[in-house]
Amino acid sequence: MCASFRPAAIVGFAVLVLAPLATAADRPPNIIYILADDAGYGDFSCYGQTRFTTPYIDRLADEGMRFTQHYSGSTVCAPTRCSLMVGRHTGRISVRGNQEHRPIGQKPMAAGELTVAELLREAGYVTGAFGKWGLGYPGSHGDPLHKGFDVFFGYNCQRNAHTYYPTWLYDNAEPIVLDGETYSHDLIMERALAFIREQSDRPFFCYLPVTIPHAAMQVPAEYSAPFRQKWPQFEDRIGRYAGTEVRNPIAAFAGMMVKLDEGVGQVLALLEELGIDEQTVVMFSSDNGPHVVGGHDPDFFRSAGPFRGYKRDLTEGGIRVPLIVRWPGRVPAGTESALISAHWDFLPTACALAGIDPPGQIDGLSMLPTLLGQADEQAHHEYLYWEFHRQGGKRAVRWGDWKAIQEELHRDPDSPIRLYHLEEDPGEQHDRAPAHPAIIARVREIFAEAHEPNETWFFRALAD
Repeated sequence: MCASFRPAAIVGFAVLVLAPLATAADRPPNIIYILADDAGYGDFSCYGQTRFTTPYIDRLADEGMRFTQHYSGSTVCAPTRCSLMVGRHTGRISVRGNQEHRPIGQKPMAAGELTVAELLREAGYVTGAFGKWGLGYPGSHGDPLHKGFDVFFGYNCQRNAHTYYPTWLYDNAEPIVLDGETYSHDLIMERALAFIREQSDRPFFCYLPVTIPHAAMQVPAEYSAPFRQKWPQFEDRIGRYAGTEVRNPIAAFAGMMVKLDEGVGQVLALLEELGIDEQTVVMFSSDNGPHVVGGHDPDFFRSAGPFRGYKRDLTEGGIRVPLIVRWPGRVPAGTESALISAHWDFLPTACALAGIDPPGQIDGLSMLPTLLGQADEQAHHEYLYWEFHRQGGKRAVRWGDWKAIQEELHRDPDSPIRLYHLEEDPGEQHDRAPAHPAIIARVREIFAEAHEPNETWFFRALAD
C-alpha cells in the first residue's frame, strides 16, 4: 500500500468508531495540540531526562499514551509546521525549508494547500493558534487567519521569535507594541488559556506552537536560579544568539523546560476547572530534534536521548520526537505505543476525531485506532520520507526497521546511501548498505516516487 494514499476503509472505521463517543458527549472532542520548539526526544523526564523533571508532561504520559517511534515533519521549523497542517511529507508540500520574506515573515505556503484548521472549522470547530507560525507573512495567503484559524496570537515571523522579549507580536491581523521586557511565552499562554475558557461550551481546536526552547536561552531569573546554584561550573559560560547574551545558558535551558512544563500544567488545570477534561484530547510533541545554538549543550542534557544527531540532521536525533496523547476515558492511561508515525498523521487523526473524512492525496494515516486501544485495526505506513534542501541537500526514508540516508544531493545525484537497521542499531552507527543491494535498490525507488517536483525546492544535481 502506498503511504501517499488514504485507505477508504480506515476512514470509514474511524467515523464509525467515533460515532458513539461523539453521541455520548453530544459533540466531537476538543483538540489541543501543543508543539514545543527544538525540544529533543530526551528532553522530558518521561522520555529519560534526568537533569530536570517535567512532572506535568509526565502526567500526560501517565494518564495517556506515549509514543516511542514518532517523527517530526522535518528537521527544521517551517516545513515541520507545514507538514503538520496539511498531512503530507516534505516531498509533497510547498514549504520544504525555512525561506525568509522581508521585512516580516516567511514565504507563504501554497494557496491551495488545505489545512487541518480549515477542515475542523468547516466541521463546526472554533479554531485558534497561539505561538509561532512561520508559514506566511501577515496578509499573505499563508497568514494563519487565511488558513483556517479564527484567531491568532504570537509570532507570525520566525525571525522575531529569536528573542523571548520582543518589542512586537501579532494579535490577529494587527501588530501590537510590547515593552521588550515581557516574557512572550507568558503572553502566549495567557491568550491560549483565555481561548479555551471562552470556547469551552463548543468544540474547539487550540493549536499551541510555543517557542520554548528555541534559539536564545532566555527565561525569567526565578526559573534559572535553582539550576545556576546546581551547576555553578557553567556560570562563566555566555550563550549568544541573534544579539542576545545569557550567562549560564545551561541553567537557563533547564529553567525554560520547567517553564514549558508549567504551561502544560496550566492547560490541564483549566480543563478540570471547566469540567471538559473528558471531552478534550491533548497532544504534545516537538517540531524537530534539539538545537546547538545560544549556548545550549544537548550532549550535557542527552537531549536527543539514545539517538545520534541534532536539528538539521536526518539521523534519528534530528527527527525522532516525543508524542503523548491524553484523552481521559478514551485513550488507555499509562500506555506506550511503538507505532511508526509522523506529524503528517495529525490531520487525518484530527479528522477522525471530528467524525469527518480527510481530503484525498495525503500521506498521513489516522492514528485513532491505536489511540483507542484497537491496534489490530490500525493502518500502517509503507514508509516515511523526508527531504532537506540545506547543508548540501539530503533525504531519508524509514521503511520498516530500515532507515536510509543520502546526502550531498546538490553535488552528486549518485552520492552514497547509508543504511541502518534501527531495531539493532538505534544510534545509526553501522552502515549496512554494502550487504543489502536489494534494499538500496528499493530505497532508490522510494526516493524517486516520494519527491514531487517543485520550482523552489529541488536537488540541483538531480535537476541537471
